[in-house]
Amino acid sequence: MHTLLTNALGASSGQSWLKMSSLRVDTSIPHGNACDVTLSVEDEIPCVSFAAHPMGGTESLWFCVRVVAESQLKGNVRIRLKHCATMLGAGSSQANIRPVFRTPNIDWCRLPAGTVEGHEDGRVDLSWVVDAPSPWFDLAACFPYGIPQLQETLSDTGKAWRTDSIGVSQAGRPILRLTNDYGTPGGSRPGVYLCARQHAGETPGSWVLDGLLRRLAEQSERAPLVWAVPFVDLDGVEEGAYGKDRFPIDVNRAWGTPPMRHEVLVLQNDLYHWRRSCQPLLALDLHAPGYCEAAGIYAYVPSWDQPHYRELALRWTERFAQSLGAELAAPPFDRVALYASRWDPSATFANFVRRELGVLGLVFETPYALARERVLTREDYRMAGARIADVLIQSQTSQ
Repeated sequence: MHTLLTNALGASSGQSWLKMSSLRVDTSIPHGNACDVTLSVEDEIPCVSFAAHPMGGTESLWFCVRVVAESQLKGNVRIRLKHCATMLGAGSSQANIRPVFRTPNIDWCRLPAGTVEGHEDGRVDLSWVVDAPSPWFDLAACFPYGIPQLQETLSDTGKAWRTDSIGVSQAGRPILRLTNDYGTPGGSRPGVYLCARQHAGETPGSWVLDGLLRRLAEQSERAPLVWAVPFVDLDGVEEGAYGKDRFPIDVNRAWGTPPMRHEVLVLQNDLYHWRRSCQPLLALDLHAPGYCEAAGIYAYVPSWDQPHYRELALRWTERFAQSLGAELAAPPFDRVALYASRWDPSATFANFVRRELGVLGLVFETPYALARERVLTREDYRMAGARIADVLIQSQTSQ
């Protein structure tokens, strides 16, 4: 928690407001993340400035803060996000950063594009002015998703999903896996393995998974056997760490043999059990990209040096893109991950299931805020998950 007691800087109305009030920026809330916090008065408006904390990693992106006043907030407050150029994918894409905002009386909603504030030395910040008539308000990079949101989905879907702890994180937290059917050794039911949050701040992937789980629960008799791990980097989720290229090694670059993260060891063991319990159909890894991506959802497919899997992947992704529709699917939808990596780019979840299990692995990337002109909501993310689930259901029934 960052506590900053304001000082009287003059006699203007905004400064008088600060003189009578104390603000604190609280990062002890679930998924809290902020650093370099300062308070000021600008044009008679209280201003809260902060940066996204890299949390010991090489990339920052996620932020989540609560601004609290000792007395009732009245009128406008300026929020400033510092150091945008060093956030993942935000160097020249500040317009794609559309945080979410809530108060005790207003549920999470999107803010519009921020005001770009350039400095004489080349630094760039972003700011928003919000009307905050409440004792506190929250701001986050995207709609948060954690254990409480998962519990709500499990409650809404009745007894559709069994929940088991399949191991623990590096910090000792239980890693949860959901399933609609344990299957049997050598079972004939087509099976799908799902995972999300290998990078802890990529909450769009969780909301897509949420939509998948809800639609699969609705169609339980028609659905394939499904095993799903909602929070792979659970420590990062709980601690508010973004996760991309997080030390000691990126979770999604730790899928070698032997694995380089305990969480990966847990999932690899679970994947072998899953493969023995069904007829494996597909393994999906749900991510979100950097802020530079705003064209919609897309999929990473195997490169040209894996011709069998590439041909199979393209047949699948054609159906996924058609189901997602032009309003959600990015053009082009099929992509190959050719960006620079600090670690072995082959040691990923998708490559592991192809290499070690003989199963097609695909990666879905869902942007933080935009699909071209469409500003993405939680309902949009869930709709995307439902449409992905529809393809899986149709594949199950056609077996």
